[in-house]
Amino acid sequence: MSNIHLVRHGQAGTREAYDSLSSLGQQQAQLLGEYFLAQRLEFDVVYSGAMQRQLQTASAVKNVYDQAQVSFPPVTVDDQWNEFDLTDIYRELGPKLSEVDQEFRVEYEEMRLEVKQNLGVMDAKVHRQWRPCDTKMVDAWISGTFVYSGETWRQFQERICNRLQDLERLPPRANVLVSTSATPTGVLTGLALGISDARVRQLAGVLYNSSYTTLRLRDGRLQMFQFNAVPHLTTPELRTFR
Repeated sequence: MSNIHLVRHGQAGTREAYDSLSSLGQQQAQLLGEYFLAQRLEFDVVYSGAMQRQLQTASAVKNVYDQAQVSFPPVTVDDQWNEFDLTDIYRELGPKLSEVDQEFRVEYEEMRLEVKQNLGVMDAKVHRQWRPCDTKMVDAWISGTFVYSGETWRQFQERICNRLQDLERLPPRANVLVSTSATPTGVLTGLALGISDARVRQLAGVLYNSSYTTLRLRDGRLQMFQFNAVPHLTTPELRTFR
C-alpha cells in the first residue's frame, strides 16, 4: 500500500499573472515543508506538475529538507499533473456563454473591469475570490455545453487518472509527494469516494492553498485517508483558497 500526498500549490498571483506564488504562497509552502519535516515524513518519490506555482511549491518544501540536511528525492516534473487551463476556457467559451446567459455576461464584464482596475494589486478581492461567473464557466466546460477546441473535462479526468499507472509501478509502501493543484486532487479524491463530476468540482473548490490530501493506493484501488489538511497554517490569515 502506497501513501500519496497530494499538495495543492500555495497562494498564487493575480488573475492576470496567476501562475506564480505570491509572497504568502511562498510562506505557506515553506510552512508545509517545516511541518512535514517535524513529522519526520520521508518521501520515496516526489512529483510536480510543470506549472510555476506547482514547481515553486515543491521547491519550497525541498529547500526546507535540504537546509536541514535531510534526504529528499529529486523532483520529477510531469506536466500531466497540471491544472486545466481556465484562462483558455474563458477565452474561448466566455463569449459563447455570454450570448445565452445575460447574468453570466454581466458578472463576467464586471470581473474583467475589476481585474483591469486592480492590475498587480495582490490583495484585491477580484484576485482572491472565486466568482459566480467562474463557477458558471467551469460548469459549462464540465458539462460540454459548448464545443471547445482545448482539453475537455473527460480528457482532463483521463489525464489525471492515468497518473495512477505510474504510481502503481512504485515499490510497495512507497511514500509519494505530488505538488499539483485543486482539480487534480479533486478528481483523484472523487475517484476514491466514487462521486459525481459536480461533487468533484465542489471538492476542488474547498481546498486551501498548500493543503495536503492523503490517498492510499492498494491493488489499483484508492482510499481516502486525509483530506484538505492544513495543520501548518496555524492562524486565519495564513489560510487562503485562491
